[in-house]
Amino acid sequence: MSMPRFHAVLTGASGGIGRAIALKLAPLCETLILVGRDATKLTALQREFPQARAVAADLTTAAGREAVRRAAAESPGGIDLLVNNAGAGEFAWFLDQSDEMLERIVQVNVLATLQLTRRLLPLLLAQPAARIVNVGSIFGHLAYPGYVAYSATKFALHGFSEALRRELADTPVQVSWFAPRATRTAMNSAALCALNEELGVAMDDPQAVAAAFVALLEHPVRERLLGMPERLFARLNQLVPGLVDRALRRQLPAIRRHARGEPTQPSSQGVHP
Repeated sequence: MSMPRFHAVLTGASGGIGRAIALKLAPLCETLILVGRDATKLTALQREFPQARAVAADLTTAAGREAVRRAAAESPGGIDLLVNNAGAGEFAWFLDQSDEMLERIVQVNVLATLQLTRRLLPLLLAQPAARIVNVGSIFGHLAYPGYVAYSATKFALHGFSEALRRELADTPVQVSWFAPRATRTAMNSAALCALNEELGVAMDDPQAVAAAFVALLEHPVRERLLGMPERLFARLNQLVPGLVDRALRRQLPAIRRHARGEPTQPSSQGVHP
């Protein structure tokens, strides 16, 4: 059976994972609304696909969200797929983060996603069948030092996905949660890349993440977590969190050193949880 042709909205389309998803998703779409903050990157991406429309918008503003809603309402056939991929993060020690950065992470990852979804939900409910896919992170299952605020928002987004899926259970709208692990994108700081190298953390290419995303569209499930070690530790974190606590404590000196930019000191390699 062939996959249905989508009328989709993709947020965060100008970033690493978002662009990779757009390239995989576009051939499956009758219409595709690409949303992001970088108008230049969006326009370049749009030119590759005649069925695509670019909407440069800051989703933390009401005006930005309304621009997306208006584009979706005007799109031929409406929309039947919403991919919430926009996100913000910072690898840093929580004590060192500014109020402004904390507010931005929460606004982009949580508030903007909830508010945009609520605005677009009537359009999705008008379809005979529709999908919402929230692109989260393994840190929505396994909170990690150096990513305190980011982990908190991804746990919130995971909870939002679960609750909304249950609230819409008797409607045509299905909700899925898609959680990549560490991925090679421009969002990664040099400090994070150095930490991942020291700890031996596997990192996926955006293209591999996008391929897994398309597989989720082909075979819908409630949740899809990427990476076998990560899936295992996410499960262990539910069942025996103390075990994960101990593993992360062994990594803590290296995490603190990279997150705070402290001088390198000889240390043993940690075990990736």
